[in-house]
Amino acid sequence: MYSLVFYVPETHLEEVKVAVFLAGAGSIGDYDQCCWQVKGEGQFRPNLNANPFLGEVGALEKVEEYRVEMVLKDDVKAEVTRALLSAHPYEEVAYHFIQIQSQ
Repeated sequence: MYSLVFYVPETHLEEVKVAVFLAGAGSIGDYDQCCWQVKGEGQFRPNLNANPFLGEVGALEKVEEYRVEMVLKDDVKAEVTRALLSAHPYEEVAYHFIQIQSQ
């Protein structure tokens, strides 16, 4: 199993969560659409090659974002990744997987 962690602006939080849930993430036993989320502030500065969803090239941007965490099984990892990247508004999506053990 894996724990997926990603960061998403509040404006797209529910849309992205639904996409990864439909791809198979967030199921624990007899429960689905399970996740943990917390609001925080992200920052980034687009370089000259960027086409930013938010902010301007060369300018530091700070935005309210959510950190979302959920588990998924190995066999849906590729589909969950595709769903996340497809639904997320950012050109470069900040996310990572952590391999975990399950009972």
